[in-house]
Amino acid sequence: MAQNLDFLAIGDITTDAFITLKDASVNCEINRDSCMLCVRFGDKVPYESVDVVTAVGNSPNAAVSAHRLGLHAALAAHLGDDQNGKDCIESLKREGLNTSYVTVHAGKETNYHYVLRYEEERTILVKHHEYEYALPSFEVPPRWIYLSSLGENSLPYHQEIARYVSEHPETKLAFQPGTFQIRLGLDGLADIYRATEIFFCNKQEAKNLLNTHSDDIAELLSGLYSHGPKIVVITDGPKGAHTYDGNEIWYMPMYPDPKPPVDRTGAGDSFSSTFTSAIALGNDIPTALSWGPINSMSVVQYIGAQKGLLSREQLENYLAQATADYKPQKIA
Repeated sequence: MAQNLDFLAIGDITTDAFITLKDASVNCEINRDSCMLCVRFGDKVPYESVDVVTAVGNSPNAAVSAHRLGLHAALAAHLGDDQNGKDCIESLKREGLNTSYVTVHAGKETNYHYVLRYEEERTILVKHHEYEYALPSFEVPPRWIYLSSLGENSLPYHQEIARYVSEHPETKLAFQPGTFQIRLGLDGLADIYRATEIFFCNKQEAKNLLNTHSDDIAELLSGLYSHGPKIVVITDGPKGAHTYDGNEIWYMPMYPDPKPPVDRTGAGDSFSSTFTSAIALGNDIPTALSWGPINSMSVVQYIGAQKGLLSREQLENYLAQATADYKPQKIA
């Protein structure tokens, strides 16, 4: 039976073990652009707790987000046949996600990351196992593909995805690059950028991609737009987010946190996937901008990237309660 997918998230899946440190410090440069988490070297360092969260990662988080917002969502991911992989699949099924595009590789390990939590920030120790990536076959092309973090052997996979989107104009591509994809640069993934409908990154990633020290948001937006994406979205943490579609620049402040954040893991995933889901549901850019920060606000109130993800009804309730200044602003 053909499956009509609204939202297919493509990317690596992992388990996150959140280790809350109690005896550490953070040293920063004066502008706080470069900070280091410090613990005593060669010593026994106490920690407060460990919380293990299965079936996470940029793309799994996005799939869960889209599913809770009412889209028929699935995840295309690769994992091993170990217990960790089985636990990840069970977590996805409990969420109600379509897992028919999850590929299990015999004899392989499933990704497992360690998240060092200190105060409201985190440092993640990552290891991406190598899999033989391949795009699933679809009887009916998905309406949206959401592409994010993949391992370092995935360049041919990116090229395959770009070809598929180019050959199937009914499928729109949202791209939220992970660390390796940022490192490949604009030229390394030129075909992906040309095929992208909505591109997401934070301000520092935009500067890295464009090889610039400029903080001019209009310059960053237009620079990324010139490489192909139809809509460019740049987030800047608590300072808000900007979009550009070739005609208009919009700014959106962050939704106020009801209390200090517990864990910022997944804040970017929740914003990007919620923005994409809003567009997939037929909304315009200002509406999508107003949705994204609400899910981010909710996610950072919990440990892990998925527990705080909202249903559409919950999100719209927060939107209805927003203060008068919480609204998108056209600045150009």
